Amino acid sequence: MPLDWRTKLVHPHVSVSEGFKSLVTPVYRGSTTLFESATNVTDHWDQRHVRYSYGLYGTPTSFELAARITELEDGAHCFITPGGQAAIALIDLTFVRAGGHVLLPESVYGPNRDIADRLLTRLGVESEYYEPLIGGEIGSMIRDNTQLIWCESPGSVTMEVQDVPAIAAAAHRAGVPLALDNTYAAGVLFDAFAHGVDITMQALTKYVGGHSDLLLGSVTIREDTHYAALGDTHQLLGMAVSPDDCSLALRGLQTLGVRLQQLEESAMTVARWCAEQPEVEMVLHPALPDCPGHDLWERDFTGSASVFSVVFTTQIGPEAIVRLVDSLTLFKIGYSWGGVTSLAIPYFDLPRRYRPYGSRLVRFNIGLEAVDDLLADLERGFTTLRA
Repeated sequence: MPLDWRTKLVHPHVSVSEGFKSLVTPVYRGSTTLFESATNVTDHWDQRHVRYSYGLYGTPTSFELAARITELEDGAHCFITPGGQAAIALIDLTFVRAGGHVLLPESVYGPNRDIADRLLTRLGVESEYYEPLIGGEIGSMIRDNTQLIWCESPGSVTMEVQDVPAIAAAAHRAGVPLALDNTYAAGVLFDAFAHGVDITMQALTKYVGGHSDLLLGSVTIREDTHYAALGDTHQLLGMAVSPDDCSLALRGLQTLGVRLQQLEESAMTVARWCAEQPEVEMVLHPALPDCPGHDLWERDFTGSASVFSVVFTTQIGPEAIVRLVDSLTLFKIGYSWGGVTSLAIPYFDLPRRYRPYGSRLVRFNIGLEAVDDLLADLERGFTTLRA
């Protein structure tokens, strides 16, 4: 019996020629995935061992991205999350529980601090902030109930470079897992696992995406026990990701190498120019000697990235800094970094016990504009500052 045309809209009997090959990973969209037989029905997040069961757990597009990140970071497994903050939450909610204690560097990414102070506290977990340059002495802060230690190197605002291997050694002696926010290094400028890290994450939003048009994160591990624990939490939290965003991230990976090289060169040029201005007390760029932990950057990193901070002298007040930032035309005002557009954003009253900079810090992200144009824009801005 012929099917009604309405049924044909839902159940078409058409086919297209096979054999099409492309350089581009296909974008697989879908929530419901189909089983060949009712005997094959299962509902499990680990798609390595069971057939695709539901789009929530991933599609071939997201698994391709996870595999590429795993390969770049020399890991064993990777989970893709809806953003960098989601990656942080996934790690926290996997490894900590009520009655536990977490150690975080004072320079940690703002949302990481927010999760610790506003979410983990409600769950009965105590968070303690340590001096980012503490190194192996962190062992004296580890308690019997310490369940997780965080590193972020360099810090994404004040740029302290941490002695990750020394912290890792202390953590492992105490049997505590070490997590690293490796976003600054795009997962490639610092070899997290070679330096003793157990769990590494990054905001793919930044350098991997590269164009400020997607939100994704990643969590990479080596141990199977960590894989099972993270996978269970990932499923329970429903951390689905957009296959379209994953496709954009896969595209971003293809140009990551050339973008990082250009961003490093331009950022170094602009940072050195800023360091020569009389209104600037110091430039917090890991590759410059004034940056706390610079010697560790030289030892452990293979390059620098696009983001750095400028600390103005005490004679420069917040009003003057606002006047400078507002006068810039090529530097836009906005959070995040790693994209093609240069950004400038002031940080007033950062919560810092160690190296407090007050209301004198501006963070810059250098994009892919011609560096001479950026310097001319800054020259005009500093002229406005001096007026």
